[in-house]
Amino acid sequence: MTELSMNRYAEALRDQTAQFVALARDADLDQRVPSCPEWDLRRLVEHVGQAHRFAASHVERRVTALHEVGPFEPMTGTVADWLVGGAERLVAAVTESGPDAEVWNFTGVDQRARFWLRRMVHETAVHRADVALTVAAPYRLDADVAADAISEWLSLVTSPGAAARRPDLVGEMTGTGQTLHLHATDTPGEWLIERGPEAVTWTHGHRKADVAARGTAADLLLMVFGRIPVHDDRIELFGEVGLFEHWVEHMTF
Repeated sequence: MTELSMNRYAEALRDQTAQFVALARDADLDQRVPSCPEWDLRRLVEHVGQAHRFAASHVERRVTALHEVGPFEPMTGTVADWLVGGAERLVAAVTESGPDAEVWNFTGVDQRARFWLRRMVHETAVHRADVALTVAAPYRLDADVAADAISEWLSLVTSPGAAARRPDLVGEMTGTGQTLHLHATDTPGEWLIERGPEAVTWTHGHRKADVAARGTAADLLLMVFGRIPVHDDRIELFGEVGLFEHWVEHMTF
C-alpha cells in the first residue's frame, strides 16, 4: 500500500471538515463527548480547528526545529468558520510550499510539509467519529482514507519521536514477539504488528498471527482508536483477543 496523493489528501481534508461541520454546527456544544469524556463538544471543535492552524503555521513558517513551534490559537467565529478556515489554510500552505518542503514534525522521520496534511486528514476523520457518537449519527469513511489512517497511525506510534515523547508506551507495548493482524474486507489492506522486546514494529502483509481482526477499513480504524469495542459485531476476531484489548487500552498518544 502506498500513501494517497496530495490531491486526495486535500480533497479528504475538505470533505472530513465539511462533514464535521454538518454534525456539530447545530448541536449542543455543552454535550460531553463519550469517547473523549474529559471534553465537551465545544472543546472538541476547538481542538480540531487548533490542530489545523497549528499544522498550517508550521508549513507557512517552514518550521525546522522544535523550538520554533508556535502556540495554539484560541477559537473564534462560528463552528463552520473555525473549522473550514483552518482546513483551507492548511491546504493553501502545503500547496504554496510544495509537499516536499522541509517542515519539522514530532516523529523524527519524514520531515516534510506533506506529513501535516496527511496527519490532519486522519485527525479530523477520527474526531468526526467522536462527534457522530456524541450526536448519535451514523459514521462512514471512504475505505482508502480509512486504510491510510491505519497505516499513518501505526507509523506515528512506532516512530522514534513517539518513543522519545512517550517512553511509557514502549514499556506497555513491547513484548516477546506477540503478533496482531488487521485485515480490511473492503480494500486491499493488511497490517501485521509485532511486539518485540525492544520496540513495536509493523508491516503490510499477510501472515498467521496470535490474533487477527477482520472488518471494513473504517471499522478496524474505529476499533484501533477505541471508538468501538474490540468485541463489536462489526469485527471478526480470531485468536488471543486479549492482545487487541491491551492494544486499545494502552496505545493512546
